[in-house]
Amino acid sequence: MNTLSIFAPAKLNLCLAVTGRRADGFHDLLSVVSQLDFGDTLRVEPAAEFSLTCDDPAVPADETNLVLKAARAFAAAAGWRGGAKFVLTKRIPAGAGLGGGSSDAVAALRGLNQLAGAPLDAVGLAQVAAGLGSDCPLFLEPGPVVMRGRGERIAPLPPEAAGRVRGRRVLVFKPAFGIATPWAYARLAATAPVGYQPAVEAEARLAAWIAEAAAPVENLLFNNMEPPAFAKFLALPALLAELRVRFGLHPRMSGSGSACFALLGAETDAAPITTAVRAAWGASAFVTEARLT
Repeated sequence: MNTLSIFAPAKLNLCLAVTGRRADGFHDLLSVVSQLDFGDTLRVEPAAEFSLTCDDPAVPADETNLVLKAARAFAAAAGWRGGAKFVLTKRIPAGAGLGGGSSDAVAALRGLNQLAGAPLDAVGLAQVAAGLGSDCPLFLEPGPVVMRGRGERIAPLPPEAAGRVRGRRVLVFKPAFGIATPWAYARLAATAPVGYQPAVEAEARLAAWIAEAAAPVENLLFNNMEPPAFAKFLALPALLAELRVRFGLHPRMSGSGSACFALLGAETDAAPITTAVRAAWGASAFVTEARLT
């Protein structure tokens, strides 16, 4: 079979309500997530064994990388004895809350399943993905989804609500530093129960937004992971406040950070916003425009 090229999209948490800590150490959450038309590319070609190379030297290419973990998990679940050479072109920054590692892992699952002749159905792939990480299952679904549980329970947004999400322009920006997900959740847990949003409130908020057909995506935006991150990384709230005042935007942080985003109008000029981001965070700041899918 010829080499496969798999797109691995970034994601944004448009709404993220962490509702409590579970007995197994994970957190329960309710999140509306949209993929972007921006992301990594994973090339997959048949080989005698699994290997990975990446164009970004900062990305580990050993067994700690989720791509190779996904490959091992797929082979075990499918009873497949083949191998593959993975070549990763990295665009999604690490430590950003954009799901780059999880998306790359799911791209590996999809590519291997195709190479192997589809031994796993959708349910089987979802089970393997859930074992790799809480963000992984969402990348098996097209379009905006609602995540529940620790992220393994995925449901599509109703079509009308999804139509309000798809195609929206968004500016994504990240400072030079990242935020480790375990640190962020530990800081949130330290504020319990104040930092959590009750599940019934989160569900009611989402239901109200879905029911109001004219409600824009801006009305959905929420993230209770922001306070712990903002308390330590003051550059984040300082810039978001500036963007609200100067440009009338509704910027938020995605996931556990440190990447943030701002939805743009159809005619909004992104250039002065990009200039403001780089003025605040320096030339090394990551900035890209994309669309929600």
